[in-house]
Amino acid sequence: MIQKALSQGNEKNANEKDQWEVQAKALDHSLQENLQSLQQIFERCGDITFREFKINAGESIDAALIYFQEITDAKKISEYMLGPIMMHETSGAADDGQPVAEKIVDFVRNHLSTAANVETARDIGELTKGILDSKVALLIEGAPAALLMDAHGERARSIAEPDSEPVVRGPKDGFVECLATNVMLLRRRIRTSRFKMEAFEIGELTRTKVGVCYIQGIADNKIVEEVKIRLHRIKIDGVLASGYIEEMIQDESLSNFPLIFTTERPDRVAGCLLEGRVAIMVDNTPVSLVVPCTFMTLLQASEDYFTTAEFSTFIRILRFIGLNFSLMLPALTVAVFSFHQELIPLPLLATVAGARQELPFPIFLEILAMEITFELLREAGVRLPKTIGQAISTVGGIVIGQAAVNAGFVSPLSVIVVALTAISSFTIPNYPAGTSIRILRFFLLVCSAILGIVGVMFALMFILFHLNSLRSFGVPYLTPFAPYSLKDLKDTVVRAPWWAMLARPRLVNEGTERQARNQGPQKPDQEGGDSHR
Repeated sequence: MIQKALSQGNEKNANEKDQWEVQAKALDHSLQENLQSLQQIFERCGDITFREFKINAGESIDAALIYFQEITDAKKISEYMLGPIMMHETSGAADDGQPVAEKIVDFVRNHLSTAANVETARDIGELTKGILDSKVALLIEGAPAALLMDAHGERARSIAEPDSEPVVRGPKDGFVECLATNVMLLRRRIRTSRFKMEAFEIGELTRTKVGVCYIQGIADNKIVEEVKIRLHRIKIDGVLASGYIEEMIQDESLSNFPLIFTTERPDRVAGCLLEGRVAIMVDNTPVSLVVPCTFMTLLQASEDYFTTAEFSTFIRILRFIGLNFSLMLPALTVAVFSFHQELIPLPLLATVAGARQELPFPIFLEILAMEITFELLREAGVRLPKTIGQAISTVGGIVIGQAAVNAGFVSPLSVIVVALTAISSFTIPNYPAGTSIRILRFFLLVCSAILGIVGVMFALMFILFHLNSLRSFGVPYLTPFAPYSLKDLKDTVVRAPWWAMLARPRLVNEGTERQARNQGPQKPDQEGGDSHR
């Protein structure tokens, strides 16, 4: 019975889908028949234009342009199509004695149209798809074919630095919502024919363009093919952002950690491509996906590679300290002050105990309430306009914290711990990774309230086991620590100088050699000459 009901439901869905699907049908010789078919397909579409006119070919021939007003450029239509076609005589199309209508399409394509991209459509479905893809269709009386000319309107926002990934020293450009512009930003950085971009269309209704970018000879062919297989497997009505694809192609369905690296910076994507990774660019969104992803990748910033190795290493060490503070500081505070007071120096214990004598709640509830309050303030600051959001998050945190202490609801220690935790969480450069740490912070906080330090250790062991079991397109998530790779440690917690990083990460590429040897700093000889002579 259940299988029968499911089969009937699938047949019903298939019939409804076929009802709205544009059937394959060859174009008719009659212009009016073709226009009538298109008018039925685009019924109640108020933004489509049917522009009928006449072509001078010795005899007057009816023709029509069909396009959407809002996604095409009117100037391109006038200069590349209407102007050349209506101002020039096309009598040369019938030089072989055949009727003009049978040759006019090829003549317009080869001699009159100045559009950069011109295609021929002989099917009503192909013609409909082209019109929906920002192209202008030219139909001519007596010709069973149509021309599709590119007239895409350029209405994307200007290129600017991403707000979520600012840098002090480095490029100031970022991805936009146009796929062609984003690929152009990558080609400006990787000027080789080995840089490949394979395009797909995903979404039955949106037909969103998706580009798979990689460098041939560096990226692992198995990973490239796996990316294509997973993209081809997606069957969905629409894709409005890269997040739709991210959830459908990642290795694990239930994991708190991001298994696909996301970024809006073209320099970061170019660097990942040079390491042998694969980028997935989605039209209508500035966020690109990079696979495979490792845990160390999430803790590295774009600016790490634009400053000196010493400073980058110092910043990375601070970043790892901030990661541990953000994850464990509230849990350790609750565990120590609730279960292990013997670990606290007596002067500090006396100060804290004196401040907590009149408080009604245990320290666990204090920190939990303050953490939830801070998360509410942070979410409010994100959703409100920038000018108001910054004031809400800053003033709100100060006022609420001070008022809670003065009212006797929480101790100053809890406010300090929550504030230091919040500051530490901002050092994580990747937003999804920071979100994962925020969720795990509550998990460790509950474990510490139940079992103290033992609960924290059990929670950390569980997280470590889970991280060790994760894979991103077959690559271990904790590489190069598990499995251990000594050569790849040059770009982890520390960042070696560029002249010392001779090889690419060995698990994500085919060719490992990155640069020539012996390119480090060299002093001039004692006589003052150049040592390279």
